[in-house]
Amino acid sequence: MARATLRIFLGAAPGVGKTYAMLEEAHRLRGRGEDVVVAFAMDHGRSDTRALMDGLEVIPPHTIAYRDTSFEEMDVDAVLARKPRIAVVDEYAHSNIPGSRNAKRWQDVEELLDAGINVLSTVNVQHLASLGDVVSAITDVRQAETVPDDVVRRADQIHLVDISPELLRQRLGDGKIYSADKIDAALSNYFRMGNLTALRELALLWLADRVDEGLAKYRSEQGIEASWPARERIVIGLTGGPEGEVLVRRAARILKRVNGGDLLAVHVRAADGVASESPQALEAQRLLVRDLGGSYHTVAGEDPAKALLDFARSVNATQIVVGISRRRSLVARLTGRGIGNRVVRDSGDIDVHMVSHPLGGRGVDRPRQRDLGRTRVVVGFAMAVVLPVLLQLLLAASPSHNITTAVLLQLTGSVAVALVGGLWPALLGALWSSLLVNFFSIPPVGTLTISDPENIIALLVFVGVSAAVAAVVDVSARRSKEAARARAEATTLGDLTRGASSAEDTVEGLLKQALDVFQMRGAALYRAGTAGPGGGTAGGWRLVAKAGEAAPLPADGGENTEQIDAGTRLVLSGRILPASDRRLLSAFGAHLSAQLERRQLAASRREVRRLAESNTMRTSILRAVSHDLRTPLAGIKLAVGGLRQSNVHYTPEEEQELLATIEECSDRLDVLVGNLLDMSRITSDSVNALIRPVRWYEVIPTALHGMPPGRVRVDLPGNMPEIDADAGMLERVIANIVENAIKYAPDSDVVLVGAAGGFSSSTLDGRPSGELRIIDHGQGVPAESVVRMFQPFQRLNDVPSTTGVGLGLAVAKGFTEAMGGTLTAEETPGGGLTMVIRLPLSTGVAIPHEEAQAPLEAQSVLLQHRHMPPSGSPDSASGEAG
Repeated sequence: MARATLRIFLGAAPGVGKTYAMLEEAHRLRGRGEDVVVAFAMDHGRSDTRALMDGLEVIPPHTIAYRDTSFEEMDVDAVLARKPRIAVVDEYAHSNIPGSRNAKRWQDVEELLDAGINVLSTVNVQHLASLGDVVSAITDVRQAETVPDDVVRRADQIHLVDISPELLRQRLGDGKIYSADKIDAALSNYFRMGNLTALRELALLWLADRVDEGLAKYRSEQGIEASWPARERIVIGLTGGPEGEVLVRRAARILKRVNGGDLLAVHVRAADGVASESPQALEAQRLLVRDLGGSYHTVAGEDPAKALLDFARSVNATQIVVGISRRRSLVARLTGRGIGNRVVRDSGDIDVHMVSHPLGGRGVDRPRQRDLGRTRVVVGFAMAVVLPVLLQLLLAASPSHNITTAVLLQLTGSVAVALVGGLWPALLGALWSSLLVNFFSIPPVGTLTISDPENIIALLVFVGVSAAVAAVVDVSARRSKEAARARAEATTLGDLTRGASSAEDTVEGLLKQALDVFQMRGAALYRAGTAGPGGGTAGGWRLVAKAGEAAPLPADGGENTEQIDAGTRLVLSGRILPASDRRLLSAFGAHLSAQLERRQLAASRREVRRLAESNTMRTSILRAVSHDLRTPLAGIKLAVGGLRQSNVHYTPEEEQELLATIEECSDRLDVLVGNLLDMSRITSDSVNALIRPVRWYEVIPTALHGMPPGRVRVDLPGNMPEIDADAGMLERVIANIVENAIKYAPDSDVVLVGAAGGFSSSTLDGRPSGELRIIDHGQGVPAESVVRMFQPFQRLNDVPSTTGVGLGLAVAKGFTEAMGGTLTAEETPGGGLTMVIRLPLSTGVAIPHEEAQAPLEAQSVLLQHRHMPPSGSPDSASGEAG
């Protein structure tokens, strides 16, 4: 019996609508008269999905008892006995309960396919075995249910069910994926924008790979040998002339015709042609490339065509765009010489677009400096051999000639050889010409003997003049080449200075430009001495900054090592740097030295600014003491004064009210003084955190003590690992944030959510971090006010000072940073504010899952702990979401 067909509906995440799309297809097939049954499908509590199952024949699932619990699995025997034309089987990667017919559901599907039953099924990209590690690194959730990629790739059709991450989060917030008590935790963990975007890209790339496999199979079957590049990468060759903008825009239009691709502009700076470059035009072209989403590069090369092709091949380019002038000379048109023609000739598999423009005479057909390259030298030697013979034949055709005519004619030929080939070809030509003149023109003719001494002097003068002319030409060409190289170096330094000044980190900006200019793979800056905080040294050297691949440690006398000062070295890796580029490398070192000094000056300015802010803080504290503290003191004084009046008799209720006022004002005063003292310690750098391994659930109950009942809910995964923190400081941080949320979101509950497994997708100085999110659904904070919110003495909408002095979040941020963590704010989906606390994970032994569960029982009353799948992902037993 022929194997039936398998159609899989692939999704990037739960909730994108795979089950829904599969059931819609089942209804479509049933409407065409096909025999369709639902062998197994789950609605996941969603009414829309449940409604689609109406009208379809459903085969009841098989119930299996396992560990005193009943589970439902697909009844394979019932489906085989029914033998429909098409069977709908949800959750292709599902793991069956022990005792089932097969260990995996995809194995059940294989039986149906072998029996001739076509199958519709669903799978998430997170369940593909090859992507398990990648998905785990993105979402911090290890998937227990996987299916081999080869099994999925054997499917006859794969349909991608895709929606945008924004729409998926909106569906989740509307309660269309999970129940209300799981929404906040899911939004804060598995369903983050970054996670969903990455998973969506993984699904698209995985499916694109399968398309590529199909294309390769087709080409193999059809015997097609030509390459069919699927992704475009276009390189633009810029000459420094005004035509560059035309080329950039033309390349951008070419790239728009394809789905995706890269745009790279490269300016090849040759040592013989920078005189007519326009720095203003190059800067305008660089900005244009950046605006169009491309990248700009500068490389140095003696041969522009070769350098352009080398760069294109290094970036795996598919197309090259170069300009060709309409004003080329007739010789250039006939000989085919020029950068564009050479690029076309040597491009190989890379397509070349030669864009015609009228501006080439200003930036492309530059007057070349004299440069005695290999070609000119070879031509000079050829002329030295052939030209004297031709001139001698010309003399032989003359009816009468004397020695003076012969010497002058051959001297003219020697000068021509010197102008073309330089010193050595001219010397060869002079010696060869002198022998011809001696043999054919000086008596006795036909021999090399010279009878007249004057003729000897004439020959010596002839050879000397030829050698002198050749030497002058050679020195002139060499100096011209050196001057051109100097201009190229000066222009390169100007470019790197402009580029570095516009970069966020100028040291890294200079190192990146060094990679392009010197065509290296890596550049690094090292300093001698002890390592900084958290850093290490190797061989007595500390890495300050790097670009590209890792460069080796500085070695005395290294070919690519530049000594900037006594304790700083610049190291390049990739190729041996020629001696001609050493001066330019020294200039890079000088610029790097200046940038390091600028860093030190910037650090000094920050310190001065910090001292000024401390001064301002002290002034603000004095103002707070003189104004904001008076309110609770006045309340206490009035209540105590009333109780001390002997002539006034209060009822027990009135006395309790006065005592409650005293207690309330005392508590408010305690909080105000505590925050003021904490802020003073933070601004004076006297905060010393006692870092030790801490569990989140150790500090949360104490931090929430005294909060209004029913206002705070906690959803913590049971396996959250330890973090490095000061327990007292962390307590104050959580308490201040929760108090702030309750104050400014009076109509909303406050939810504390832990990251999946306790791990955050972000790192702190390269260390993994733990994360706690405090979520409210209040009015939120405008984006432009988020930074100001963490500054001292700030109140939302300038609320009255009786509610506090505006130090709660400033103290929380200061304490968090003192513990080596971060405190940030994000918008809550649907409205509100989410405060995110990130702290480094402890370097101690991770907490076993069973040990982490035990303390939760003790705190279940305080925290109202709710059990849910880690990170808000689907429960492992169900796995999918339609």
